[in-house]
Order: sequence, then structure tokens, then C-alpha cells
Amino acid sequence: MKKNIVLIGMPGCGKTAVGRELAGMLHMVLVDTDQMVEQVDGRTIPEIFAQEGESVFREKETAAAKQAASMTGVIIATGGGMVLREGNMQALRENGVVFFRDRDLSDVLGEDLSDRPLLSGDKQRIYDLYEQRIHLYRKYAHHTISDTNTAREAAERIAAIYERECKG
Repeated sequence: MKKNIVLIGMPGCGKTAVGRELAGMLHMVLVDTDQMVEQVDGRTIPEIFAQEGESVFREKETAAAKQAASMTGVIIATGGGMVLREGNMQALRENGVVFFRDRDLSDVLGEDLSDRPLLSGDKQRIYDLYEQRIHLYRKYAHHTISDTNTAREAAERIAAIYERECKG
């Protein structure tokens, strides 16, 4: 059975961009759990946060995590808060190799974060979230990918590790 590649990391660190690169390199399908939530719900994540709050979004995110985890041989780009629920990560790790994209926060702050409900308008918030979550990213990751400047560079590193460990 071909293992999934699971991408975790801070909001705005480029998980989806890395996933797109990997999909092209490895000829695998990219599944984005945030997009799954939006497709099922019919609203954007900022709308869900504004109308129903973070806890309702987290429930929807857990459903997406379980659905994505049931797939085989796909790349799964997760939302930045996926690690907040142990059950999400247990499901994703069952048939997945988890890669943490540990990107420098100054680079993340250079991205457009306006569609990130927990970050928009408050640069200090990203540092606070990082402090709250870094131990979880490290706990659940099989591999940490840091010191990469581009999504392509991160994807090349991940592809090399995945092919070395999971060919078969």
C-alpha cells in the first residue's frame, strides 16, 4: 500500500504550494483539507470562523482529516491547526509520512495572510501561534523540512526522503 504524504506547518508556510510541486514531481493527487471543508460546507473558512467560530471549524476539519486519511497514495496539505487534535494526527499518520515545513516566520509574514482568520491584521499573532504549536508540529512530524527558500526546494527534499523510505 502506497503511503500518503502529509504536510503540516504554520498557516501561510506554503503547504499547498509544496503539495502542488510534489504532485507534479511524484505524479500523485493533491488533497487539501481546507479546500475539502469549504467544498463540503459551501462557505469559506473565514466565513465559517465568523459565523460559527473556531470550534465548529475544527469539527469540520476533523471530518476532512479522517476522509483524507482514508485515501491511499495522495499528498495531503493540512490546515495549520490540524495538529491541535491528536485524533486528526493519529488518523493521518496511520497511512502517512508526515512532513513539517518549518519555515522562517519572517518569510511567512511576507505572504498574503488576509484569508487566514487567526492571523489577519495581527503580526504578533503568528509568533504566539508558533509558540503554542511548535511542540505539536515536532511531535507529529516524521521529518522536518527547514531552511528551504522555495516551495520547489522543499518539495524536492520531501520527494527524495519519500522515495528513499516509501518506494514499494
